[in-house]
Amino acid sequence: HVQLVESGGGSVQAGGSLRLSCAASGYTSDTYCMAWFRQAPGKEREGVACFATGGGFINYSDSVKGRFTISQDNVRNTVYLQMHSLNPEDTAMYYCAADPRFCSWSWSTGKVFRYWGQGTQVTVS
Repeated sequence: HVQLVESGGGSVQAGGSLRLSCAASGYTSDTYCMAWFRQAPGKEREGVACFATGGGFINYSDSVKGRFTISQDNVRNTVYLQMHSLNPEDTAMYYCAADPRFCSWSWSTGKVFRYWGQGTQVTVS
């Protein structure tokens, strides 16, 4: 059973940076499609970044392209979301998601991901 635990959220001033972490355990596959999503109060869930841990696929939403970077530490089974130039529109609960199948271009709907973390709050003022 795959478990995902996010951390690293907090409050930051506009223009600042944060790095979110998603620690994974219980992997049963060699490669996964990993993604970060966010949801602000009263808004729909938004796919932020996605990549294949085995390589060959990486994608960002237009709203974060050039400011956010998704990466992994294979030794620690951890996926990161480095966020720069944060603005108040980035305020949301951020969730990590994983699925053992290949990443697809429909990843941002969230429907293809089997495993989800509990989320970590990011507040930008």
